[in-house]
Amino acid sequence: MSFGRLERPQSAHPISEINVTPLVDVMLVLVVIFILTAPLLTSAIKLDLPQSAAAKPVQAPVALTIVVDRAGQTFLADQAVTPERLAQQLRQTAQANPDTELRLRADALVPYGRIVEVMGMAHQAGLHRIGFVAEPGALAKP
Repeated sequence: MSFGRLERPQSAHPISEINVTPLVDVMLVLVVIFILTAPLLTSAIKLDLPQSAAAKPVQAPVALTIVVDRAGQTFLADQAVTPERLAQQLRQTAQANPDTELRLRADALVPYGRIVEVMGMAHQAGLHRIGFVAEPGALAKP
């Protein structure tokens, strides 16, 4: 029996190596980002276009907005119009510019038949580009 110090096992030496796992993780994330963004960067073609006196800038399409409220009343340029007056205005617009776009804003509770009537008037007048204006948002649950 000896009295004195107990022997201790040799302590572990400090690790002097660099842990490369976080480095590899970061590099893989960067590679994925470059793979995803590379096609987007190559699709933009930069050109130095020649100049010509005959070239005219394309004018923005003319748009006409028709509003149908909940009661079925029709408005053109924020003024109430009768169906006859609406048909006349649509014919005049089509004669002036047949590429005019008709933007139809209708309340959600307007009957489908009323919308079809307005679309029919536009079609008979010669306006064939009709768009429906809606509010962005979540889909209604059934």
